[in-house]
Amino acid sequence: MKRILLRLIAVPIGATLGACMMGPDYVRPDVAVPKAFKEARDWQPAQPADTAPRGPWWQVFHIEELDRLEEQAAKANQNVAVAEANYRRAGAVTDQAVASLFPTLSVSAGISRSANPVAGINSIPTITYHQLTASASWVPDLWGAVRRNIEEQKANEESSRALLGSAVLSLQSTLATDYFALRVDDEQQRLLEEAVQAYQRSLELTESRYRGGVAARTDVVQAQAQLEATRAQAIDIGIQRAQTEHAIAVLLGKAPAEFSIARQSFNLTAPAVPPQLPSALLQRRPDVASAERLAAAANAQIGVTQAAFFPTLTLPISGGFRAPSGTPLLQIDNRFWSLGPSFAELLFDAGARSAAKQQAIAEYDATVATYRQTVLSALQNVEDQLVALRLLEEETAVEDAAVQAAEEALRLTINQYKGGTVSYLNVITAQTTALTDHITALTIRGRQLAAAAQLIAALGGDWRSDEPIAPSAQAR
Repeated sequence: MKRILLRLIAVPIGATLGACMMGPDYVRPDVAVPKAFKEARDWQPAQPADTAPRGPWWQVFHIEELDRLEEQAAKANQNVAVAEANYRRAGAVTDQAVASLFPTLSVSAGISRSANPVAGINSIPTITYHQLTASASWVPDLWGAVRRNIEEQKANEESSRALLGSAVLSLQSTLATDYFALRVDDEQQRLLEEAVQAYQRSLELTESRYRGGVAARTDVVQAQAQLEATRAQAIDIGIQRAQTEHAIAVLLGKAPAEFSIARQSFNLTAPAVPPQLPSALLQRRPDVASAERLAAAANAQIGVTQAAFFPTLTLPISGGFRAPSGTPLLQIDNRFWSLGPSFAELLFDAGARSAAKQQAIAEYDATVATYRQTVLSALQNVEDQLVALRLLEEETAVEDAAVQAAEEALRLTINQYKGGTVSYLNVITAQTTALTDHITALTIRGRQLAAAAQLIAALGGDWRSDEPIAPSAQAR
């Protein structure tokens, strides 16, 4: 409440000082962007508006466990905690800048002993004095340096707020991507374990045929080698799965030893991308908003450095009471006061102020370029995920057909081997192809899920802008 009150009071004070402010007024830098996305021409890019609600976007996947994990991560992730602390610090810096518009007031009280020697007198009287003083000082913001500094710090505060939003969005996206990778690992391990069981049966069949004199010893050796190699793959995927689980634990602010996720069957599907999405979605990219606010802050700093070329006016006033010990202090005869304005102007600094101004101009140019690059990167991120989703959908259909063909080829090859028309090498080839196609199809589905999550993050949040947001999500 105190912060809001001071900022409200600062507005009329700034207006009272007049419109004399050094430096250029800020104008949002222009960015050349296309009228439509290349991969989805119904989507239109828009201007930053990072305060718009992003929503619990992960709910589009309809995974209750992921919902719980996202809730936990929002409360305990340490990177988010750092961003939140930086945002609070930026707000305090803004309050400090606003305070510079107001006079300072101080009160002091003291006791002193003094002697005033007189020539020719050997005895010097020592007197104890009591003193109570109040003083005030005000430096009017004649040239707008303070107001430009407030403008800069407010922009920095807004940038910190956007960075907090970026940290939260990055956490949500990373957690969702890691969760999908974990489920893909679970399903791949299941496929490998089923393959081990199938290869074990094949080995038993081959050994039986070998004992009957139908198969060669090489068939048994090849079946044994394939079985052991697949067992090794099943063990190796456990390493990847465990490391992904550890990464999720850290995102939740927990030690890996304190966290585990049970294996589940894979039944996840990527949400369908609507054919038309509101153009305002890209407005919520927090990194775009942060970069734009930094450009505004750098522009205000130019005015601060330019105001340094002008003189400073100080309006001090002080007064109080001073009396010897034993005399009542608060008497009208013991009062004193002083009042008098002063001007100060730096006449020579060997070009230091000019150099500071040039630094501010260069910093502004750099932030403008960074802002434009951030916008282009945001557009690229959206295009990348759009093309990934479109082509992965086509690839899924093709790979599903390949899986069916591989399963049919395996069935026919096993029958031929039992009939003695093909060698066991044909069986191994068919089994390897079928397993590889199954894993490839699974990997593609995992990539679809990750691309969907990354697309939502690239858009700055939930694309279901017409749906209500849960109260817990609004609070965050």
